[in-house]
Amino acid sequence: MQPNPNDRVRVHIWVKGRVQGVGFRAHVEYSAQQIGGITGWVRNVGYDTVEAVAEGRRENIKQLIEAMKQGPRMSRVDEARVEWETPNGEYNQFGVKRST
Repeated sequence: MQPNPNDRVRVHIWVKGRVQGVGFRAHVEYSAQQIGGITGWVRNVGYDTVEAVAEGRRENIKQLIEAMKQGPRMSRVDEARVEWETPNGEYNQFGVKRST
């Protein structure tokens, strides 16, 4: 049976490559806002990784994942890891979080 595109889902995603100093976090935040209905956060991890947690309708989250895999023009995504989690509604907006 096909999953319902309106189901609320949560994803944890890490992208690795040339993702810092190229506006990657701003790209993800803008994409989430343009797609709409997505809550969560994005942040830098180390020197070559960006991490995000997002909740929303399945179809919207799939669009965000593709936007992260694509990245902004000056970026290069070498690797993307996606983990589906249980949504818990803990966020009320999408934004950039302090880097680790």
